[in-house]
Amino acid sequence: MGEFGTREDGLELWPVYDSVFADYPDIDSWLAAVWDKHRVRSGFRLARSYSDDVLTGFAYGYTGTNGQWWTDNVRDVMEPDVAARWLGGHFELVSIGVTQGVRGQGVGRRLMRTLCSGLPHERQLLMTTADPADPARRLYESEGWRVLSAGVSDATVTMGRFGHATDEE
Repeated sequence: MGEFGTREDGLELWPVYDSVFADYPDIDSWLAAVWDKHRVRSGFRLARSYSDDVLTGFAYGYTGTNGQWWTDNVRDVMEPDVAARWLGGHFELVSIGVTQGVRGQGVGRRLMRTLCSGLPHERQLLMTTADPADPARRLYESEGWRVLSAGVSDATVTMGRFGHATDEE
């Protein structure tokens, strides 16, 4: 894991990202709107998984700070005391994407553990579906994440965990 991501990393991640999330019409719009902004943020980390030299999953995040879109918008939906305790200087787990063919095989869990291992941050945050039956949500809960508030968009929640839970295993 390097200090910053590269444009080439984004080009490699795009097919997996698009197959999982399909929320941008093309690679150029995703690179401009998301990747090129995120990859240069402080504390950026990227983990990848491969099968036979083919990318099957990725996870990335960075240090969340006041003034960033996600942190500021989460602050708007969190109770003020929760926001004061959790937001700013946290590690923001931005995205975990795993291809359909390897889901359910522990790839997402390994990516998250790799990404979060050895983090200096006391707090880790992410946003995910509000559906407690969703496999991603169940994964996060099994790794010690707890719902802190509603999420920024409909049917989402913000989850967090303290400490270095992944370093103790």
